[in-house]
Amino acid sequence: MKNFKISDFKITSGANFNIKNFKTTMPHFYKDKDDYKKTLKKIKKENNELQDILYAHDKYSFLLIFQAMDAAGKDSTIKHVLSGMNPIGISCSSFKRPSELELDHDFLWRTTKELPRRGHIKVFNRSYYEEVLVVKVHKDILTKYQKLPAENISNLTTTWKNRYKSIKDFESHLNSNGTKTIKFFLNISKKEQKKRFLRRIDLKEKNWKFSSGDLVERKLWTQYTKAYSEAIKHTATPNSPWYVIPADDKPNMRLVIAKIINSHLKKLPIQYPKLNAKDFSELRQSRLQLNKGIN
Repeated sequence: MKNFKISDFKITSGANFNIKNFKTTMPHFYKDKDDYKKTLKKIKKENNELQDILYAHDKYSFLLIFQAMDAAGKDSTIKHVLSGMNPIGISCSSFKRPSELELDHDFLWRTTKELPRRGHIKVFNRSYYEEVLVVKVHKDILTKYQKLPAENISNLTTTWKNRYKSIKDFESHLNSNGTKTIKFFLNISKKEQKKRFLRRIDLKEKNWKFSSGDLVERKLWTQYTKAYSEAIKHTATPNSPWYVIPADDKPNMRLVIAKIINSHLKKLPIQYPKLNAKDFSELRQSRLQLNKGIN
């Protein structure tokens, strides 16, 4: 695998951030299809081993957030990059239209209850960021369905500012309690999205993925681009960074994301639990009993 700098994709401060300055393609980090598969397999093997240690250490947890325009490859990336991990320590939650129960709570409630336990990795396929993306583009959701007091939405500039602050404070709280939040924006071009939509229409096995509503959202491309820029700009921090990943080439994207996850797992001071003298003595006694056939 060709080397690349993780820092090229990492956003830790929103100063002057604009998605328009980021490309949707990048040089190939693999020679051919076989090289891609071999390289991804190697990174995944190491990540799976690190996940075992994370689970045994039982003090940290990971929250991996995937956000993107439609057809950018969130589902397939989660599948290819994280498959093979021990299912006892990893799970995924997908967030779509809020239920009535969820609308009766603050906007962070439905995701808060899905947070990872210590030693676990949790994947959010979309997340609380929808509240400053879809809701920001479709403002009627805020005014008609979210049951907020009138004074809380009388000035929308203040509303969004408060939501960004809530998100930053929330992620800071998670970090101070051992949950590391890593956020990926899969940056697909409008041209590539069109190709993938057509593929969903033309291939029977992909028909289920397409909805006429996708074209409605596609017409709002400019508004979504601005919303994503603002969200990343206001919520990128050193402890909860964003990674803007070119998404027009799926294999490339998967390799980069797998490597980023790998780098974060390696940074943690995790290890298998060490036994004390009493524990070792009990192990020796258990060994003796097993060899004598007592149990």
